[in-house]
Amino acid sequence: MKCGAKFAWLAIFCLFLNALAAGQGPKKDLQLRTVKGTVSDKDEKPLQNAVVFLKNLRTNTVISHFSDPEGSYRFTGLDPNADYEVFAELGELKSTSRTVSTLDSRKEIVLNLKVDRKKG
Repeated sequence: MKCGAKFAWLAIFCLFLNALAAGQGPKKDLQLRTVKGTVSDKDEKPLQNAVVFLKNLRTNTVISHFSDPEGSYRFTGLDPNADYEVFAELGELKSTSRTVSTLDSRKEIVLNLKVDRKKG
């Protein structure tokens, strides 16, 4: 086989592998998880601008979002192979920490947080 023909077959094989890998991308994305919920006070009143923290317990990375005017928050694109800890704070008050486990197979997990105790 001539060098040009070998190169052509190699190029076709690389294109095939690239197409195969691209086809697997969306399947992986479908497995990502979402954690969402609302933040409220002890009287169940929704709290705007509470800081909601999400800690990846495998990497110790922490990200945060503010709750919206209805007290809602949402974290998307979460690794299904990691456990997470979620809690909220507003001023001097804090919620109880909740855990999202890898054993929980749901793609969308709802965790409502109640900010009703002092920090510390």
